[in-house]
Amino acid sequence: MIGGLMMILFWGVIIVLIVLAVKWFTDNRAGGNRGRRDAIDILRERFAAGEIDEEEFERRKKALER
Repeated sequence: MIGGLMMILFWGVIIVLIVLAVKWFTDNRAGGNRGRRDAIDILRERFAAGEIDEEEFERRKKALER
């Protein structure tokens, strides 16, 4: 009985480790950039919110496009 439970536990741990390894590799391959906003999107949001004026927006946009 104990041997059967230990085998199930062993294979459960192996499967969890494989899933975590695959997830880690796919996140690193994608650059870990999921859910992050692009710099130009942040700039547009700041302009729309009135934090920066049009001149500042254009200057920073040109700098980002280089």
